[in-house]
Amino acid sequence: MASVCASSAIAAVAISSPSGQKNGSSSFLTGKKLGVRKYTARAPAAGRLATVCAAADPDRPIWFPGSTPPPWLDGSLPGDFGFDPLGLASDPESLRWNQQAELVHCRWAMLGAAGIFIPEFLTKLGILNTPSWYTAGELEYFTDTTTLFIIELIFIGWAEGRRWADIIKPGCVNTDPIFPDNKLTGTDVGYPGGLWFDPLGWGSGSPEKVKELRTKEIKNGRLAMLAVMGAWFQHIYTGTGPIDNLFAHLADPGHATVFAAFTPK
Repeated sequence: MASVCASSAIAAVAISSPSGQKNGSSSFLTGKKLGVRKYTARAPAAGRLATVCAAADPDRPIWFPGSTPPPWLDGSLPGDFGFDPLGLASDPESLRWNQQAELVHCRWAMLGAAGIFIPEFLTKLGILNTPSWYTAGELEYFTDTTTLFIIELIFIGWAEGRRWADIIKPGCVNTDPIFPDNKLTGTDVGYPGGLWFDPLGWGSGSPEKVKELRTKEIKNGRLAMLAVMGAWFQHIYTGTGPIDNLFAHLADPGHATVFAAFTPK
């Protein structure tokens, strides 16, 4: 977990109080330059309130150029561009939870986007013959839907239970319960590593390279979440999938547009 302080000389993980900020308070849409901020923090060991000074990196990329990021977003987390207008991550425990929640949602969204676009595209080309993702749940499979739900609940519940245990006590599930010799090599929560989760060893490079790859993962995951939501809205308003809509637009770009869905017929 990243430190709340941006200065490399300060290693305090703190519970910050926005009301205790001084000398450059965070604002949402301002043109203030990044500078030195002070905020009240509680040290975990001593339990005393102390004023901690955090120096922001002037070269750090920010979601809105010239804005001042909140002190709890110091740029150390992958994909952190200082965007938290509602202060959802102002509490360290909330930040810790939201980071893991976004990470797992990003990964599921990337799998979901691939499951939507790739089969539909291959079906369009005549390589596959798969149903639309939107109606796939209505089809009959090898068993009834109740049995499928119970099976999914057991397997996904077991995996999510181990992930939750790793969040509570990092490293406690690094050893395979069935094959003890198979161990995970990751040291950060959410990045287990090992043969199954990092077969190419990309997570064992330099800290700068690892953070770059993790930032790319978060960026692609955020885009995938928007893509899945867009595909859902697209099917509601057009009745077809994204690939069919793309081919229709390419065939008639002047009329098959997003505005046609809202045009009275």
